[in-house]
Amino acid sequence: MIICITFLKSMFFMNIATMTFRLHAPWVHSLKEKRMIVKSIIAKLQNKFHVSASEIDEQDIHQIIVIGVAFIVPHNALADSIMDEISGCFLR
Repeated sequence: MIICITFLKSMFFMNIATMTFRLHAPWVHSLKEKRMIVKSIIAKLQNKFHVSASEIDEQDIHQIIVIGVAFIVPHNALADSIMDEISGCFLR
């Protein structure tokens, strides 16, 4: 299950877009296995979309992954486009 929350804030003619993904991973059986999956997801996000990403919550629960993504864009249309692409990447 994915819950996507977006916020846009104006800052010096630029917008900061943030997203939070909450993933349930029932196949994960240890924190070590979770850490490998989280590192892989974050690396893919950073390499493909050039965004800042990090695990932001639920670090102690091995079957829940919460990842925060942030990036700066010049206008809202571009933010919406990038958010749709990132969301699409998670839905596949």
